[in-house]
Amino acid sequence: MQAIQTPDTGRRWDCLSLGEVMLRLDPGESRIHTTRQFQVWEGGGEYNVTRGLRRCFGLRAAVVTALADNAIGRLVEDFILQGGVDTSFLKWVPYDGVGRTVRNGLNFTERGYGVRAAAGCSDRGHTAISQVKPGDFDWETIFGPANGSRWFHTGGIFAALSASTAEVAVEAMDAARKYGTPISYDLNYRDSLWKSIGGQAKAQEVNREIVRKVDLLLGNEEDFTAMLGVKVKGVSGDFAELPIEGYEEMLREVARLYPNLKLVASTLRTAYTASRNAWGAIALYEDKITHVAQRDIDIFDRVGGGDSFASGLIYGLLAAKGIDWAVRCGVAHGALAMTTPGDTSMATLAEVERAIQGGSARIAR
Repeated sequence: MQAIQTPDTGRRWDCLSLGEVMLRLDPGESRIHTTRQFQVWEGGGEYNVTRGLRRCFGLRAAVVTALADNAIGRLVEDFILQGGVDTSFLKWVPYDGVGRTVRNGLNFTERGYGVRAAAGCSDRGHTAISQVKPGDFDWETIFGPANGSRWFHTGGIFAALSASTAEVAVEAMDAARKYGTPISYDLNYRDSLWKSIGGQAKAQEVNREIVRKVDLLLGNEEDFTAMLGVKVKGVSGDFAELPIEGYEEMLREVARLYPNLKLVASTLRTAYTASRNAWGAIALYEDKITHVAQRDIDIFDRVGGGDSFASGLIYGLLAAKGIDWAVRCGVAHGALAMTTPGDTSMATLAEVERAIQGGSARIAR
């Protein structure tokens, strides 16, 4: 495995992501089917990574996405702008007044508590970003000398939105590779997205081709099995036991199947309850394993924890902190992101550094 070479800071952005940004509706302590009010946030598997890099780590970030041009789309845009993420390549699609041809995605999410697991109910059919096709974005301008990014991130959620979105992801990756931009891809398997278009067989057909263009591959045990057909030995159906030897073997098998990969990383999560998890990570880089052992953490809102792991890991790489620090940064940032509501991180770099060093939760004032 080769080392990841990150471009210098002369490019316009430190990281750029491609994916859907949805409006999340959160019933708080209630349930989706019983609540009378929602708090709203923005969120999306790919977008959350760049937003974390911007808000927690202070890097220059941009998102490539599309929204239907109505009040909901403008609300999502306002959230993105509040997060400090560049919207220069946000594609606005004319709205038909009803949503028959194009609309914006909604994501209703319960945080869960105790024995009641977190749950999501997406309403995302016919969204603007799901209809993008090759040629809709000028990748030459985005990644070329006029702009440029030090990193590019996308994932399996975007690739599953439609047949054309997978093609757009490949088109973007080809342009990124042309200009020496490292590419990360989070497998992020979602059964609800794949089941109507061929299920796991289709997911594996699509992702086995995409992964051949990737430098950093992210996921968890379910993602690697569902999307690539690579299983973890010794893992029970409820994921109560996570044998590290099995994970190491899985990562090495993925690296063997896809020799283009420079780094493969998996989060390690054991969910005792919705409110109490064991959380850690394991990574394979330059043929060596880095393992951050699981540690019990309290969960307020688990959604986006994996995305925040990704942004912490990428930050460590961009900042040339070394792989051990980068993986620990990802674990710490993911843990902190799950202590606050919403998909996106509210942590600060100082808090992440404190968590990496094993700082306590004693009040700071």
